Amino acid sequence: MSWRADILTLFPDMFPGPLGFSLAGRALERGIWSCEAHDLRQHGLGRHRAVDDTPFGGGAGMVMRADVLDTALLALPALDGRPVVYPTPRGRRMSHEDAKRLSSGPGVVVLCGRFEGVDERVLEKHDIEQLCMGDVVLSGGEIPALTLLDACVRLLPGVMGSDVSGQDESFADGLLEYPQYTKPAVWEGQDVPDILLSGNHGAIARWRHEQSIAVTKARRPDLWDAYLARQQVH
Repeated sequence: MSWRADILTLFPDMFPGPLGFSLAGRALERGIWSCEAHDLRQHGLGRHRAVDDTPFGGGAGMVMRADVLDTALLALPALDGRPVVYPTPRGRRMSHEDAKRLSSGPGVVVLCGRFEGVDERVLEKHDIEQLCMGDVVLSGGEIPALTLLDACVRLLPGVMGSDVSGQDESFADGLLEYPQYTKPAVWEGQDVPDILLSGNHGAIARWRHEQSIAVTKARRPDLWDAYLARQQVH
């Protein structure tokens, strides 16, 4: 059975979008995973298929209605153990470990918010997991949903060309990935580091690990601190 993704959105034409190309697209064609977008407007209320209303307590913007979203969720095929995820700046920051966890299951349902967000009651009723793709606010949940799906799909068996590809990259061991180089060996007066041309695989591995440490310390001190904490535990 393939890994299944159902997306609840006001813009179903955005899917599979870029996920219909490259590795994810080929995996989609081969049936390794499936993707179905469901238009929330189909469950909207009244002549205009309204899905939102003004927030209680006042304030700017509109809030997506709990009753509409509940109907849309209940209209889905059986979840079969798939979690429902709501991408939101209010959520816990998504990690590589989350992608591994979600990709190891039967699939995922993604609820894409718009406007000022969704009524809290539907999140509580369906025990919806709230994840944040980064400390930035976007116009809606569709682009974060594509990000989430791409992070999961590339980890599915048979999607990437080499199993090692998923192990030797940023976040896989808690560090950012080391710098990469390819031909030509000299470009605009800049040489590839000699160690990478040495053929000494042990020395190359040590160099790459040192580079990962240096990059992580400089660019993501939060990841470096977490890495050090894990090393102390082990």
